[in-house]
Amino acid sequence: MGSEKIETVELGNGGPRVGVQGLGCMGMSFAYGPTDTDEARATLERALELGVTLFDTADMYGMGENEKFIAPFIRAHRDEVVLATKFAISLDPDDPSKRIIRNDRAYIRQAVEGSLRRLGVDEIDLYYMHRRDVNVPIEESVGAMAELVAEGKVKHLGLSEVTGSELRAAQAVHPITALQSEWSLFSRDIEEGVVQAAAELGVGVVPYSPLGRGFLTGAFVHADKELGADDFRRQQPRFTGDNAAANAALLEPVRAIADAHGATPGQIALAWVQQQATARGLAVVPIPGTRKRSRIEENTGATRIRLTEQDLAQLERIAGKVAGTRYADMSFTSAGRE
Repeated sequence: MGSEKIETVELGNGGPRVGVQGLGCMGMSFAYGPTDTDEARATLERALELGVTLFDTADMYGMGENEKFIAPFIRAHRDEVVLATKFAISLDPDDPSKRIIRNDRAYIRQAVEGSLRRLGVDEIDLYYMHRRDVNVPIEESVGAMAELVAEGKVKHLGLSEVTGSELRAAQAVHPITALQSEWSLFSRDIEEGVVQAAAELGVGVVPYSPLGRGFLTGAFVHADKELGADDFRRQQPRFTGDNAAANAALLEPVRAIADAHGATPGQIALAWVQQQATARGLAVVPIPGTRKRSRIEENTGATRIRLTEQDLAQLERIAGKVAGTRYADMSFTSAGRE
């Protein structure tokens, strides 16, 4: 398992050609506790060997530290990889413990220069607006992002956690290559309008947390009891208290299907996301995050699993039974504005 290169797909109309699975790099230096940096760097290299070419970071992951961490790898393989990073989330200057969302032109220009500097590159392949500031018209934000394309600082534009109507408004200003949002067996809200808009517009979808932040692998049940104090999953409603126990019970059909395919539960969860491309008629490139070579081999192996109609029917029953929201505050997600 894990010795074959994954297939490739065009990410949105006119977008870059990438492996059908990407890599979320956030956890390599942010949010999930201590990291073995040597193993994390080896994981980046192994991912590329397996055909993973879309590498995803953001300026707010460790307040720039994640971009710095992957920078040497990106520069060493600049012609082989598609680099994605994001802007929009910053620290409140009056209270550094609070985060604020900014989509104004001045901030966007400041943010892109910071990312280019930390990454040590001249151009970002895919630049996302990480979260939506509803006080700034999306047309203005995308217009400012389009200026970066014209100036050669960015190749393609992306949006994260926007609604279907917001995506359409943005597309009217400048072509949007990719829409990033949480999408997994446990997180289905983007199917209520966002996915349809993306398919109509020819926008690729990049699901983050396709493994439910690790929960769908069965790696943990109660975040507040099993995970470290600095692991942000301890603050998410689905992974604590009664919700955690209820959701753990939903993994039984995932395990049963995994056994039937000679696979792991995580591979079944990823295979379900990968197959949404065929089901929904658009490019779908999930970006599961990992810091271990063994996991990248397992994850890419999921691209070769084909779930049956019976499998899909069993998994579909999970959707309406998930307890708890994906964030304690859903106001900054697309679901909070649909």
